[in-house]
Amino acid sequence: MNTITGLNKMSPNELAQIVFQKEELFIIDVRNESDFNDWRIEGDKIEIINIPYFDLIDGVDPALDKIPNNKKVLVVCAKEGSSQFVAEKIVEAGRTNVFYLEGGMKAWSEHLEPVKIGDLKDGGSIYQFVRIGKGCLSYMVVSNGEAAIVDTLRMTDVYEQFAKDINVSIKHTIDTHLHADHISGGKKLAEKVGATYWLPPKDATEVTFTYEKLEEGKNITVGNTTITIQPIYSPGHTIGSTSLIVDDKYFLTGDILFIESIGRPDLAGKAEDWVGDLRNTLYNRYKELSNDLIVLPAHFGKITELGEGGKVSARMGDLYQKNPGLNIQDEVEFRKTVTENLPPQPNAYQEIRQTNMGKITANEEEQREMEIGPNRCAVHDK
Repeated sequence: MNTITGLNKMSPNELAQIVFQKEELFIIDVRNESDFNDWRIEGDKIEIINIPYFDLIDGVDPALDKIPNNKKVLVVCAKEGSSQFVAEKIVEAGRTNVFYLEGGMKAWSEHLEPVKIGDLKDGGSIYQFVRIGKGCLSYMVVSNGEAAIVDTLRMTDVYEQFAKDINVSIKHTIDTHLHADHISGGKKLAEKVGATYWLPPKDATEVTFTYEKLEEGKNITVGNTTITIQPIYSPGHTIGSTSLIVDDKYFLTGDILFIESIGRPDLAGKAEDWVGDLRNTLYNRYKELSNDLIVLPAHFGKITELGEGGKVSARMGDLYQKNPGLNIQDEVEFRKTVTENLPPQPNAYQEIRQTNMGKITANEEEQREMEIGPNRCAVHDK
């Protein structure tokens, strides 16, 4: 609390809790219209309006008319400065319960919120790290003092700190596929903590570094031997996409299968070639697995996919009932759905793929720029 102005700042963590708990919030986003239309904060009970900063420099009257008196108000901009200025002016105009977002959309894009998914048979646990501002999901499997991280994001400090907090050491980092929507932190973290980095070999033909081959038949042991991560080769989103079964209960599907959609096959320019693989994986390969598996994807596209406490998960059998991407019986229709009228491709996805291969070395700021904007790995992410 800034006592002079009565101005409050809200951290990305506090905002994440508002979204998770489905609390009411009124947001004024002061970025320019095109940035706002491309990507914004979403939540079940969040009302949001866009008034560009330049329309408010000479006075906040255009905003005051629209601000409800009975709600928490959050002003948001790209990096923090503009929103702090606007929020201050709103407070000076006599309004209360006004906040600005600490670090702006930049910080929101990078915030990871750990959520416990459940326990494992031997006393271990599985955690989901929700990158709420961008829709990316990663996982930590913990057993007997050891951890494996799946689809590690580039904010590797968060995993290190969490592992330290729960007193485990990171032994493995695993990428289910070569990512196109975000920069992987898997190799970087593995090198830093002395862990083994795993990547599907069919996605790794152009990588410039050493890795362990993530392929079917190889089990990865974490802690007690009763916990194994079993790769299931499931191409479609990429040629090497590999799903993981943990503890015979949790099914980590990478970017192949989501809660309300399915993975798009076009991010390596191979949509026509891979559509058959995608269909075979979803309609044949996954069908052979237990209906009781808990599906844990590497991405969510809509805020409606967030469940209790921010969890993103669903029972496999339920997805075969409700997920539109799993209910296109006609093969021609399926091919059209996943190759035509797709949402725009993720920003800078070619550069992100090159970075994940080790062909481009980008500094922190360049990596941040590549990732800004929405995640669009699903067929239905409009």
